[in-house]
Amino acid sequence: MYVVIMGAGRVGLTLANYLVASGNDVTLIECNNGLCGTAAVDLDALVICGNGTDIKTLEEANIADADVFVAATGCDEANLLSCILVKEYNVPKIIARLSNPDHEEAFKKVGIHDVISPELTAAGYLEKLINRPKIADLIVVGKGNAELLDISIQNSKVVGKCVGDLSPTDDYIIAAIHQNGEMCIPQDDWVLEKNEKISVLAKTSAVKKVTSVFI
Repeated sequence: MYVVIMGAGRVGLTLANYLVASGNDVTLIECNNGLCGTAAVDLDALVICGNGTDIKTLEEANIADADVFVAATGCDEANLLSCILVKEYNVPKIIARLSNPDHEEAFKKVGIHDVISPELTAAGYLEKLINRPKIADLIVVGKGNAELLDISIQNSKVVGKCVGDLSPTDDYIIAAIHQNGEMCIPQDDWVLEKNEKISVLAKTSAVKKVTSVFI
């Protein structure tokens, strides 16, 4: 894909490096000369020193050919304006970084529904790690209404039971079992063992109840 990113700060530059590493074509737009210089050295991609809220700069980045545009600066107003301008070029996917959650409605009113707040996402992840210390790892799924949990089975009440006896329910499904360094998709007759690591897809609202089933 061809991705245009506005903003060469921590979020924008890190994203650009990930995208380049995974084989995407990237152009990075940044108005700060210092950040431009850093990005040009660190990034194997085109870096344009200019303002992403300026039509000429966007056209220099061939915005009409972009598959994705990401407004990744720390300024919500600049991100909003650039997204409005980019919409005129019919870019298939437009993503905006949001610093102030109070501004989310403004983005939605102009048709920008892919709005991400890295700060809020990180804070939410840390909160889950603190409140769920017995979970080995977790991934927030969808729009935060589900989580993929990695759990080591400790509850003796489920040891020796088959996967089909426990899953699926309205709250969760056992999605995978990890054994000898490999991930397996379990069949209903798979017998669960103590200390066996499983991946469970659970509704966020039911995580505490789901965790108590296995730990």
